[in-house]
Amino acid sequence: MLKSYLIKNARMVNEGEILEGDLLVENGRIAKIDTSIGPKNANVKVIDAEGKFLIPGVIDDQVHFREPGLTHKGDIASESAAAVAGGITSYMEQPNTKPAATTIEELEKKYSRAAEVSLANYSFNMGATNDNLEELKRVSKTDVAGIKIFMGSSTGNMLVDAQKTLEGIFQLDHQLITHCEDEATIKANLEAAKAQYGEDIPMSMHPKIRSEKACLLSSTTAVEMAKKYNSRLHVFHISTGVETKLFSNKKPLAEKRITAEVCVHHLWFDDSQYDKKGSLIKWNPAVKTAKDRDLLWKALLDDCIDVIATDHAPHTKEEKANTYLNAPSGGPLVQHALPAMMQKVHDGVMDMETLVQKMCHNPAILFRMEDRGFLREGYHADLVLVDPNRPWSVNKDNILYKCGWSPFEGTLFKSRVTHTFVGGHLVYRDGQIDGSVKGSRLKFNR
Repeated sequence: MLKSYLIKNARMVNEGEILEGDLLVENGRIAKIDTSIGPKNANVKVIDAEGKFLIPGVIDDQVHFREPGLTHKGDIASESAAAVAGGITSYMEQPNTKPAATTIEELEKKYSRAAEVSLANYSFNMGATNDNLEELKRVSKTDVAGIKIFMGSSTGNMLVDAQKTLEGIFQLDHQLITHCEDEATIKANLEAAKAQYGEDIPMSMHPKIRSEKACLLSSTTAVEMAKKYNSRLHVFHISTGVETKLFSNKKPLAEKRITAEVCVHHLWFDDSQYDKKGSLIKWNPAVKTAKDRDLLWKALLDDCIDVIATDHAPHTKEEKANTYLNAPSGGPLVQHALPAMMQKVHDGVMDMETLVQKMCHNPAILFRMEDRGFLREGYHADLVLVDPNRPWSVNKDNILYKCGWSPFEGTLFKSRVTHTFVGGHLVYRDGQIDGSVKGSRLKFNR
């Protein structure tokens, strides 16, 4: 039996406004929102949120939790725990595990595992390959967030480069998602770097190897194909300023067919930090120039880019300690994404209403999620309390990722998550996790 909670005196951030008031949680749902609510009985747990922001739970539309097959890096239990500690109450996980989720059978195995161990709500994307088009046609629109297409190098058989197959995939009536980097361009750049440096390629070459041209070629192809077939296309992790011109703010999000996401690391880091951070900031697509970062912020704030996500992709410290050619790309971010973006609120880069729009409302709108992403009566009680003035430093003792490290290690954040509710269950409170209730499978109104 779920407990009832009354959150009082909160600064509720929702749908472009900040209003002070109370919110009542009953039976896993938001029962009432008002300026003042009194507890109906002694069984209601009262939380005084004076001075704190109350926001809908963050929805992260791109994570890699590494299960099955790569669980030495992370797993659904460990990474969902880190997620709820960071205020992320729902996530969409990617198919490049071992085995890859390129059949409905393998996909459903991941859902079954998450039902047993995930502390946050979950959906798992189906992976496209050059030869599974008939399987993709069978994927549920209401039970699966989307179909992921790697239009660039990836794991195993998940690089989709056959034109006929791509044409077929883009005609599917489902939410399509792309990772866009042109493989031929990357290979040519890598061979040139090997000719110059041999095996000792510096990490700072990463954005030159996985270049602006590689990103723009691929994302342009994807957008043009989506326009041709009127597909629903969401382009993951835009990393260059020039790509932002592919996306429009001329329609409200609910009416857009082509949308885009930017990740926390592309909004925070730039290529001047490779010498210090090395492989810890090696992602695909690469962290690029400070100018690119500034243009990504501009496109985000102008509503040409719709969503902020993490691309959480943990690797072990030992794996990351390798040379450029052998160090894997990706890093853990779910625990620190919201505090990092709160820092940008403190710095005046964006306001709280925009943060909530890009991290909570917009993923729900874009994916047409059922009853999540907003502070609305009757919606699932996925809620986060954030203290904007309670500084903390990221260190190895408070990192919850299974891999045990963070690119933010040593960073002082001014804000911290104090409470996280998933479906009305208080799963995280001041550093303590209560995993007695698990998250739910996300549903989509399509």
